[in-house]
Amino acid sequence: MQDIEPYYNWRHLYIASEDDRSPLYGYFNSEVYYTDVMYDFVIHPQWDNIGCETLFIKILYADYEEGFAIIELFGEWNDVLHNDIMTLKREIIDMMLDQGIDKYILIAENVLNFHADITDYYDEWLEEVPDGWIAFLNAREHVARELADYHIDQYLLLGGKMSDIAWRTKSPLKLYREIKSLAEKRLGM
Repeated sequence: MQDIEPYYNWRHLYIASEDDRSPLYGYFNSEVYYTDVMYDFVIHPQWDNIGCETLFIKILYADYEEGFAIIELFGEWNDVLHNDIMTLKREIIDMMLDQGIDKYILIAENVLNFHADITDYYDEWLEEVPDGWIAFLNAREHVARELADYHIDQYLLLGGKMSDIAWRTKSPLKLYREIKSLAEKRLGM
């Protein structure tokens, strides 16, 4: 677990802890000390702790002019025990919405498990982005299945071409434009 680190090749373009409009402005990540654990396993110190026991994030990029953010997720997304969607929504997304971000690219390949519960916060989030969307990229098959089984996929752009995007080979803007094109086709925009 300690070897899984967030994507770092865009750090020359954006660092959330140095962006005064970011909810993580001023957040400090140790380069050497492992301070966070998930189920008794230490995790790489570059993941950002948002107050969830098992879900960590990294805001890889935010563009306020275009109104989009790319967020990498890591761990177990557990709405049943920890209401992780509430924490993510209140601690990160609400602040980003206030800054005009209404399009979200959530990179989910490191979401190891998902446990669904009520959909109130998904409803709220989707209502607050009437001209935007929430894309869930590269989810593991069992995670995508759980999202679909609990009808959470109705709030997210998930599956199909969103399941296998080689996002690391693109610049943030190029990735955004690709996802935007797919979103517009799916949503009939």
